[in-house]
Amino acid sequence: MQDLLLRLSKIFAVVGIALVLYSFGPSAFFWVKSGLRTSTAIFRLTGSEIESLATNRQPLVTEYNPRFDPALPKEARLKITSIGVDTALQEATYDNYEEALKNGVWRVSDFGAPSNDGKPTILAAHRFGYLAWSNVFRRKNSFFNLPKLKVGDTVEIVWRQRKYVYEIYAEGKGEEISDYTADLILYTCETLTGPERIFKYARLLKV
Repeated sequence: MQDLLLRLSKIFAVVGIALVLYSFGPSAFFWVKSGLRTSTAIFRLTGSEIESLATNRQPLVTEYNPRFDPALPKEARLKITSIGVDTALQEATYDNYEEALKNGVWRVSDFGAPSNDGKPTILAAHRFGYLAWSNVFRRKNSFFNLPKLKVGDTVEIVWRQRKYVYEIYAEGKGEEISDYTADLILYTCETLTGPERIFKYARLLKV
């Protein structure tokens, strides 16, 4: 009987360690590889990006708003089914955007919102995140899988209880936004500490 209990305890211990490694192992790996730091400076828009966003986009004559649906959540949410993202959008200014990134996807302040046709909505999030993040949290609430988002995939944003649907039409890599005509721009870092970003550009579908 004691041998059986000992074997069972060893099995449970191994299973428990495996679950912990699965959940938090990626965070530990990314943090150790990056020297135990997470860069947030890359998420700030550059001066040239801000200038281009302010001047290169003309507002449409008419706005488009999907129908109001009281069954939708009141909080702003982002859903990207193809890569498993389903999370609340974090609202923050440049003064405290780092706190927003700790919680998930940040809507870059001072630019567009889904209900504003004049400027693109810009969403940013970490790929690798923080040591406290579990693997499940990372996949649902960050842009860990953004590189897998393909042209033709759709993105949904719930905003003020209206559902806005976008379709990815282009993608790119670089240090700055290359297409300022998009209705929605998603971006994240490509590596842990490098300046390269991954961009996805989407058009609003007026369905």
